[in-house]
Amino acid sequence: MPGSGPWHEPVLVAEVVRFLAPAPGVRIVDATVGTGGHAEALLARGARVIGIDRDPVALDRARERLRPYADRLQLLHGNFRDLATLVSPVPRVDGVLFDLGASSLQFDSPERGFSFLAAGPLDMRMDPTAPVTAADLVNRLPEAELARILWEYGEERYARRIARAIAEQRPLHTTTELARVVARLYPPGHHRIHPATRTFQALRIAVNDELGALETGLAGAVRLLPPGGALCVISFHSLEDRIVKHFLRREALAGRVEVLTKKPLRPEEDEVGRNPRARSAKLRAARVREVGPGLVSCP
Repeated sequence: MPGSGPWHEPVLVAEVVRFLAPAPGVRIVDATVGTGGHAEALLARGARVIGIDRDPVALDRARERLRPYADRLQLLHGNFRDLATLVSPVPRVDGVLFDLGASSLQFDSPERGFSFLAAGPLDMRMDPTAPVTAADLVNRLPEAELARILWEYGEERYARRIARAIAEQRPLHTTTELARVVARLYPPGHHRIHPATRTFQALRIAVNDELGALETGLAGAVRLLPPGGALCVISFHSLEDRIVKHFLRREALAGRVEVLTKKPLRPEEDEVGRNPRARSAKLRAARVREVGPGLVSCP
């Protein structure tokens, strides 16, 4: 996904600012700080920001980018599934932002193994210290489990066919090897996206347990926020958006949040023109209404 210089351009910035209302004295958690695009917009308006990311390389880039705001910035290496624990020493948090999925920094680094456009190892770990790589899944999982991952996390129509071909041709070691195996199984003709797109998405989600982390992280955010606190989530594919939608619906029915977006907000055409990464972005937002059973309000 294209970016600008060493940073990727954040999406839906104006909408994020509107819902999170950054200002002096406001403390916001950017649970997926990446290279700091959204955090920069929040800090520029006077807020204090706690930035969390699994990727230590991204944190280094964010630290460089946000150096002018160092006195109002705290960066933490961690998984947003542990959001409540990571931020628990903070006396009060007024807003939480999630910008989901992999970043341009990761896709544009062949050695990270996220992209099929350049040869690299089958890695795909957002946190390079995590124990399981995409190569581990591709080369060790039973064929049926591979097919399940491709179907559930990639919504890949040829999941069984691809899993069978992988099992027959493994070990596979590089992104381009895997992409060629998948591409050969697609019928000839024009395809809207590269045939390997869904397979790579599925493996990345599985390696990083992205959907499980999202469920836990969202619950942690609502637990962390006081009444009036805002939650803002940007997703890039239907699996993520479905989890966010259903989570907010459950929380609204329980009386814990007010959903601020009846439908997900999408970027305008001019933003997509400037930043093609934005084309699939969807933003949902909510405000905490009250402290429900089992929830603890921050003072």
